[in-house]
Amino acid sequence: MEVIVGTAGHIDHGKTALIKALTGIDADRLPEEKRRGITVDLGFAEMTINDVHFGFVDVPGHERFVKNMLAGASGIDIVMLVIAADEGVMPQTREHFDICRLLGINAGVVVLTKTDLVDEETLDLAKLDTAELVANSFLENAPVVGVSSRTGEGMPALTDALSAVARALARAIHLSGQLSPLLTRGLGQRRDDLVTRMPIDRSFSMKGFGTVVTGTLASGEIIEGAELDLLPDAIKVRVRGLQTHGHTVKIARAGQRVAVNLGGVDHSKVTRGMVLAEPNILQPTQIFDAEIEVLPNAPKPMRSRQRVRVHIGTIEALARIQVLNEQGEIAVGEKDLAQIRLETPVVVVPSERFIVRSYSPQTTIAGGSVIDAFAAKHRRKGLDTVRQFLRDLLSASGDIAETVRLIVNASGAHGLSFADIQTRTALKKELLTDAINANSVSGAILNANGRYVSAAEFERLSRSAETAIKNFHEKEPLAKGMSREALREKLFAFLPPEIFQAVIDSLESSGKIVADRETIRLGSHERKLSPVETAFNEKIKAIYKTAGLEVPKLEDAIGEAIKGTDLTPQNARKLFQIFLDSGELVKVTEEFYFAKNVVDELTEQLKQFAAQTNDRLIDVPKFKDLAGISRKYAIPLLEYFDREHITSRAGDKRLIL
Repeated sequence: MEVIVGTAGHIDHGKTALIKALTGIDADRLPEEKRRGITVDLGFAEMTINDVHFGFVDVPGHERFVKNMLAGASGIDIVMLVIAADEGVMPQTREHFDICRLLGINAGVVVLTKTDLVDEETLDLAKLDTAELVANSFLENAPVVGVSSRTGEGMPALTDALSAVARALARAIHLSGQLSPLLTRGLGQRRDDLVTRMPIDRSFSMKGFGTVVTGTLASGEIIEGAELDLLPDAIKVRVRGLQTHGHTVKIARAGQRVAVNLGGVDHSKVTRGMVLAEPNILQPTQIFDAEIEVLPNAPKPMRSRQRVRVHIGTIEALARIQVLNEQGEIAVGEKDLAQIRLETPVVVVPSERFIVRSYSPQTTIAGGSVIDAFAAKHRRKGLDTVRQFLRDLLSASGDIAETVRLIVNASGAHGLSFADIQTRTALKKELLTDAINANSVSGAILNANGRYVSAAEFERLSRSAETAIKNFHEKEPLAKGMSREALREKLFAFLPPEIFQAVIDSLESSGKIVADRETIRLGSHERKLSPVETAFNEKIKAIYKTAGLEVPKLEDAIGEAIKGTDLTPQNARKLFQIFLDSGELVKVTEEFYFAKNVVDELTEQLKQFAAQTNDRLIDVPKFKDLAGISRKYAIPLLEYFDREHITSRAGDKRLIL
């Protein structure tokens, strides 16, 4: 079993000395730390107790380095809250403890250091001070162990306590996983349901290896040779090698401290706060919705437009807060919904914890968890709907199918692709597939040619399309149907084409519409003609039937057919379209139309002519003689035959195909 333990506590309370006494490793690695005797940045160590492997993250205790402390605290499973017995609880003890609680760390050990420097009475006072600090918190019933890093006193008891806490945490997580099989969590902050993601806390170059980055693998796994994304810069990198706690491995899993040798990027391009992730899934964001808890000891309420420092993963980013309630503020000690608008892009996932610190002076004032990682900017209008959606997402935590349903519903008519949903949820492919299938079986969402839409929204679009076609028929009863493009522009102009086609396919399969290549009509639609209109159709048909190949211009034909009627040329053209739609007429140009049987006979004559010649070629004069027509008709007909691939232009002649 792999467990990450992080230290927390005031400066000079012996955190680094404690880890060295436990593991034999000095976590202070920087020359500045050696020179000044204080921890400035993150340090790392490891040891095995029985069958539990512990990775230790040593964090700085000085208030100036809380930023660095937070970069290490986000990935830990168990906290060692370190309090010097000779000083008791100090300001950074409280801030570090608040940070651990706000990050959702739910297991730990309280270590009273420097016991060799105090008498029993002072030690008892330190214990009372500690008990008051952790009352009604996740550490209320945690083991309290007194130790001396100098003499070794209490170290066996501390190793026993760490082992016991790790096993208890593993049992609790296992039970919660059984209760919620759709959302299996690992120890502490790690996630077994999410794609590979590792926030980077260190980057350096090693001679002979190149770029190396380190971090705690938050979810998924990293395999030697795999390709990954380096975010937010979207740099493609390759895993050249892996180490966990100094040992070379082929695969690293969630919860382990990992050193990754990367190919494809110079270490100068990699900074703390970047994220290694499974390719082509996670994307950076600058706006996310969250639930925020303001500390009881915060100096003032959190208000909209307040500029803050957000610590999430291993990054610190400046942001503005938009409180999502009517008051525009979250009172001290209270919890509510808010939108975080970041000044720089970051990579976050749902349920990820973060810390909020004031811009200046820099103090911890709140913490929260991500609800919607890719939120749109919210306005005051419609705030109730936004709040309900976010509350529903919070309630659905642990139910992947319900979470997917809510996200798809919120996408409205636009729908989401599988890739969109995976980016929003960061879920592993197999879990997301199961959740989508569950919603499809229940009828909650539909697959619209690769885009997932709520069944209710799809039904609304279908009704709207059917109504639009019906209204068109009422306005244009003589038209064959509504133009596909007109319907798309009217209702689907800003929607993906997959949605439009899925609606048309669904309506057609149910028999409600008939969709031709260019037009769409209701299945029940019939063009009913009045006696006058019927007479016009018969007359126009007779004109073209008797004209043979010497047809009149369309304008002249219509003028002849409407003589003695009250039909206007405009209405007559609509009636003419009916004749054209029947297939009895062939359009050669905008002016000239020919009866289909006449064109078919001419086509047959061309084929017979070709059979009688060796080269199958015919020129304009021969074609005029063959058809018995003038050049006025010959040229348009030959161009028509070219378009229909009956002939093919060959210089000033045509090859009969």
